[in-house]
Amino acid sequence: MSEVHAARRSRLRAAGGAGARGAAAVLVTRPANVRYLAGGVPGGAALLLGPTEEHAEREDILVCPSAPTGDPTEGRVDETLRVIVLSASGADSAVAGADLAAASRADSLVVEEHDLSVARYRALRSVAARLHLADLGRTVERHRLVKDEEEIACLRVASEIADQALGELLESILVGRTERHLALELERRLIDHGADGAAFPISVGTGPNSGLRGHPPTDRRVEEGDFLSVRLGAGYRGYRSELGRTFVIGTSPDTWQIDLYELVFSAQRAGREALLPGAEYRVVDRAARQRLDTAGYGGQLPPSSGHGVGLENDEDPRLSPTAMGKLDACVPVTVGPGVHLPGRGGVRIDDTLVVRPEADGGPELLTITTKELLAL
Repeated sequence: MSEVHAARRSRLRAAGGAGARGAAAVLVTRPANVRYLAGGVPGGAALLLGPTEEHAEREDILVCPSAPTGDPTEGRVDETLRVIVLSASGADSAVAGADLAAASRADSLVVEEHDLSVARYRALRSVAARLHLADLGRTVERHRLVKDEEEIACLRVASEIADQALGELLESILVGRTERHLALELERRLIDHGADGAAFPISVGTGPNSGLRGHPPTDRRVEEGDFLSVRLGAGYRGYRSELGRTFVIGTSPDTWQIDLYELVFSAQRAGREALLPGAEYRVVDRAARQRLDTAGYGGQLPPSSGHGVGLENDEDPRLSPTAMGKLDACVPVTVGPGVHLPGRGGVRIDDTLVVRPEADGGPELLTITTKELLAL
């Protein structure tokens, strides 16, 4: 992967910063961006890309608060990087990186202002007082949008792990168990199947709590006739999947449950089918949102019906009514509309997919747990 990471850094250098000038060094601090450019890195690391001018020495330096573990499950640090481990406890990698830039032949330092607190930005200015500071903006995030096949392979494994964990849970006895217990069991099963851990806090909702996005599990016990909604994801080598399903517990579903489920399912299917290269983000969102809006649930819908996934669970692109931009091939996204009826419960269905052209079969579905309304 060293060649891959080096190519990513070269592309970033070519993009530069809007306000950079002369021999510009680039300081990357956002954790997912550092990982994208450097491989499996310790938490709190910062990456300094040496000056871009041909006459200046180019050296890419990874500054870490602790030594990389070399754990292959986390991915290895790019071996072509120079790694500096800070000796002082509590030292800031970003500030140390800016200090190194000041000691180089750079005359400009491009930073990720959106990732820096005011205090941290002032600290950078203090140690790099002679350098002109410019903003990199979200250049790295834009580069991360389209995934290569190795990244997609990691997402595919993460999705398979989530499918396996949920499938095993559904084979167990659920009535009488608490939401909290089910969430803990899902997290254990994710790890048992090879996940780094849960991609985000697992949500389990039963009865009146079902269908709530991001519902924190409680001590409410599963009862006969409940809707049970589950949202989970696995992390695998830094890449994160998302899977959401809704079931009925222990009996045949009521008519209102069937009707609500079929409505949300049709909305989710419409969103999935709209995922094609060149489709506008807001058009994909509209495909899913319109069906629920027409049925009278527009006021309950979340700001977006889906989002990108990768090294972060909730990243660009956003599938929302006001989002600007168009999908590219090989962009992984989620589609997850839902409806919650206060006091009764609701339905949420979430999938992780990869945008593919129609000639390649259209959207690639990574999370394959059945979307049939099962009575468990």
